[in-house]
Amino acid sequence: MPKRVDHAERRTEIAEALVRVAGRRGLHAVGMRDVAAEAGVSLRLVQYYFQTKEKLLLFGLEHLAERFGERVSARVRAAGERPGPRAMVEALLMAALPTDDESRTFHHLYTSYAVLSVNDPALAAQPFIRNPDAAEDALTELLRQAQEEALLEPGVDARLEAAGLLAMSAGLGTGILVGQRSPESATAVLEHHLDRIFRTDDAAG
Repeated sequence: MPKRVDHAERRTEIAEALVRVAGRRGLHAVGMRDVAAEAGVSLRLVQYYFQTKEKLLLFGLEHLAERFGERVSARVRAAGERPGPRAMVEALLMAALPTDDESRTFHHLYTSYAVLSVNDPALAAQPFIRNPDAAEDALTELLRQAQEEALLEPGVDARLEAAGLLAMSAGLGTGILVGQRSPESATAVLEHHLDRIFRTDDAAG
């Protein structure tokens, strides 16, 4: 009896191959043939699952986003049994900083995809990510929760601060990638801005 193929698993294996080869050579230099060779499968099989390079890249981006969510969850678990809003905010922001091989690959490829989509009509025609506001919505909700618990300074606009913190995290991540600053320096900048909007223990008490 022929072995049953798990199509979802096969697609994930191909996406992992894309991430590996793109992490080494850059997203712009990767073709479907390169990904097939990295995955140890035929080019025809990659084309069967993804039809075009653009669809492969989009799936790879979604795969990276899922892995990022797992990194955030791991940081939240590491913060203790009942982490407060600030610990949750820090988990989300710090997970995005390229401080190890996996997070460097995530930031590199995510940024590369955005740049490629500016000039590539086929990429631009696809959604960059399925829910582009997911991270901002999650961060806004955490800040609003902190407001309800009187943990933020008066007058903080949760939505604006969430957008600003995410933009800052992305910019700091690029700075780390190009050697402009160290991960420790980037972390200190984020902590400084969190200290600005979160109340101290004395003030909250």
